[in-house]
Amino acid sequence: MLKILFVCHGNTCRSTMAESVMTHMVRKRGLGKRFLIRSAATRNDEIGNPVHHGTVNVLRKHGIPVVPHRAVRMTASDYDGYDYIIGMDGENARDILRILGSDPQGKVHSLLDFTERPRAIADPWYTGNFDETYADVTEGCEALLNRLISEL
Repeated sequence: MLKILFVCHGNTCRSTMAESVMTHMVRKRGLGKRFLIRSAATRNDEIGNPVHHGTVNVLRKHGIPVVPHRAVRMTASDYDGYDYIIGMDGENARDILRILGSDPQGKVHSLLDFTERPRAIADPWYTGNFDETYADVTEGCEALLNRLISEL
């Protein structure tokens, strides 16, 4: 089983969107039992809060079920529990490494690094553009899943 942890600043917008999108993708392909997909925050700002309404709305618009979720913070022990720890932007990557201390097994990545156009995923908490974030998250999840399927 491949275990993926999506991570962003507060765990209410981008990382939960990625968790829902990837969960939907693997289930559509009949691979749900081959993956464990979760999400977490690098900061404490939103701990305990539900998925942001903007994320819920854009996922529903695209027919993707929203995973039941309350924001949680990642911990150093998550390193041993996951095969991939995926941040949404450079700040997330720095915060992930600060929490973990190091990445000796090369588990930490940015989601869009798996695409042909590596870049940061803009935080819709600040931009208000959940559609753009959805497009980037979907592109990243498709690229990541294609890579992971070759590992199964």
